[in-house]
Amino acid sequence: MYYQDKRTGLYLPEADRRMAKGYSEAGASRTRRSMKGFNPSSGSPNEDINWNNGSLRKRGRMLYMSSPLATSAINTNRTKVIGVGLSLQSSINREVLGLSPEAAKEWQRRTEAEWHLWADHKAHCDAIGMNNFDALQQLALVSWLMSGDVFALVKRYKPTTSCPYSLRIHLVEADRIATPSEFGGVTYPAITDGKNTTTGNLIYDGVEVDADGMVVAYHIRSTYPYQVTGRETQWTRVEAYGPRTGLPNIMQIMSSERPDQYRGVTYLAQVIEPLLQLRRYTESELMAALVQSFFTAWVITETNPSEIPFNEVGGGLIPSQNPSDDDDNQSDDENEYEMGPGTVLHLKENEKVQFGSPNIPSTGFDTFVKTFCKLIGAGLGIPYDVLVKEYNASYSAARAALLDAWEDFRMRRKWFIDDFCQPIYMTWLSEAVARGRINAPGFFGDPLVRAAWCGAQWIGPVQGSLDPKSEAQAAVIQIQEGLRSREQITRETGGGDFEGNMERLKRENELLADAKAPLGAQAVSAPLPSVEPGGNE
Repeated sequence: MYYQDKRTGLYLPEADRRMAKGYSEAGASRTRRSMKGFNPSSGSPNEDINWNNGSLRKRGRMLYMSSPLATSAINTNRTKVIGVGLSLQSSINREVLGLSPEAAKEWQRRTEAEWHLWADHKAHCDAIGMNNFDALQQLALVSWLMSGDVFALVKRYKPTTSCPYSLRIHLVEADRIATPSEFGGVTYPAITDGKNTTTGNLIYDGVEVDADGMVVAYHIRSTYPYQVTGRETQWTRVEAYGPRTGLPNIMQIMSSERPDQYRGVTYLAQVIEPLLQLRRYTESELMAALVQSFFTAWVITETNPSEIPFNEVGGGLIPSQNPSDDDDNQSDDENEYEMGPGTVLHLKENEKVQFGSPNIPSTGFDTFVKTFCKLIGAGLGIPYDVLVKEYNASYSAARAALLDAWEDFRMRRKWFIDDFCQPIYMTWLSEAVARGRINAPGFFGDPLVRAAWCGAQWIGPVQGSLDPKSEAQAAVIQIQEGLRSREQITRETGGGDFEGNMERLKRENELLADAKAPLGAQAVSAPLPSVEPGGNE
């Protein structure tokens, strides 16, 4: 028995016919009609990501600046992940350090006070003096999501009388991390691969890696690609870590989606096309509605086209003596007719204009836009209710949407803390200990001891409450059953410190008791003054 092979046209033995197995008849099928034209190719992360990152960054930024939905997605992350700023709460491992609870608490308070001396002032922490540490966090998160990654460069300035620390942080946008031209990098067409001729290391879009694939350095250009400037582009190679201290010289904030990935992808990458199409659709609907709202009449005259009949409105403003007072949108072209509300225009002889009568807005506009918003929200990890700030569903549905969104926000906050907040805190604390501002025995001698001193929690915005009373009652039950601690509840509910709250409450109760005790005792125990007949009080 023979069969004819469709690919070669040859007649082959039936025994040689391939049997369809597994995915060959499913997602990997090449014979199904629906799958025949679906033949994508995929390369390394460098090819799939870095070679396309230039276009992705530009489009992501443009959508952030022009698409309300894209703006909402990124700004919602900024508000929920960072808020007014992630606050440092020192949390050292006192068991490793052998400290008593009182000594540990006192050290933490001292360290937090020193931290705020550096972090709360623009000129103390920002290399360009524009933002304090809270604002740097907000800027870094927005830049990360918009461009795919952002870099925090460590700089050293001379200490001053108001700031005893030399540490400064300079945020570097993704575009400025690139492969130098001398090592093979070209801006246009975008060639992101290169090789450091001095070290022999490969460079992937500005990230230099050694033979094992370990990141060893970053290459920073002094100008932006395509920047209009007279300055010559200079390149600076920054080692990822200091050879003596092991502290980071530059920190890359990004999230990876593939192994062997060295550059991040804009947060909007997967929804760029639907966002763009939705923007175009809403703009066209808006323009159509605007055109329909301009009820314009066209009068055809056969006598004197320049004569304006009485009780009619001319097509635009009458030119004034001062040209700057005229409407900027007014056209001087006699062949161009303009529309406006309540306008009557005159056509030339034998000219006619015929308008359609579109049904604007479309009957399915609202449903169509909502469906697209739901798809885009799903791709971004933000439920529709949170993305468009519309909570018209039931209490259960709204709560489920918030819970789902907060899972994504917490994950992104953890990434940000690990890449930005904690490394900067460790770098700052190392300087504080080295300068004698903070006493931390064994800090530079044992890595375990150093990690114990550097322990910290970063407190940020907490999940909103739709029914505070019910959720508080649930928290009490969880504490009673040992499912959660009071410290956990305090941190997750308001981002506070349980021990600090207890100390403040104790002090407040003492003040309240001191204020009420004399009045209460006098009212209860003090006898009323007696008055003798005919006498004086």
